[in-house]
Amino acid sequence: MNINMDNYYSTRKNVFERIQESSTATKLLMSLLMACLTGIMAQIIIPLPWTPVPITAQTFAVLCSGLFLGKKYGCLSQILYIVLGIAFIPWFGGMTGGLEIFLGSTCGFFIGFVIASYFIGYITERYAKARNFTRMAIVIGIANFALIYIPGLAGLALWSGLTQAAPLGVVDLLMMGLVPFIAGDIVKILGAASVSKAFLPKD
Repeated sequence: MNINMDNYYSTRKNVFERIQESSTATKLLMSLLMACLTGIMAQIIIPLPWTPVPITAQTFAVLCSGLFLGKKYGCLSQILYIVLGIAFIPWFGGMTGGLEIFLGSTCGFFIGFVIASYFIGYITERYAKARNFTRMAIVIGIANFALIYIPGLAGLALWSGLTQAAPLGVVDLLMMGLVPFIAGDIVKILGAASVSKAFLPKD
């Protein structure tokens, strides 16, 4: 049993180091693949009748991008997701794309994806001891509820003010852009923290 666990720890560390030390071309390819994964998971969608912001699974890919690719290339993966979605790939939620979708009610959340992936990648690269379940759950929770939702809610409020007859109040804004997503986000946070515990070395 100890031998098997030693092999597991050794393999986990070797894979992580190979990703970190791989060539620029390989890292660019991995960033593109993570962008593709984000686009695929964005199609797992539950629309809500009272808000233009749907429940999607893409946040899980966003959180994992920083874990596996680090701050630079995790962040790049989300930039690629946004840029390619604007340019010609309809992989935003519900198989949509284009500049109009990007500048819509979820614009702030897209921006938050980039910030959150960078933050998680920074912590993952710099602090090996933060890669355990509890600490990484806290890090990912901060990334999710602060770095994604603050720009997300700000963007939703701006969109509403520009396109709707009356600006949203604070309670309405939270009901449209935060409250319905809390339970699902907790599941995604715990899932991403579990990924960190299982696949990232702790030294």
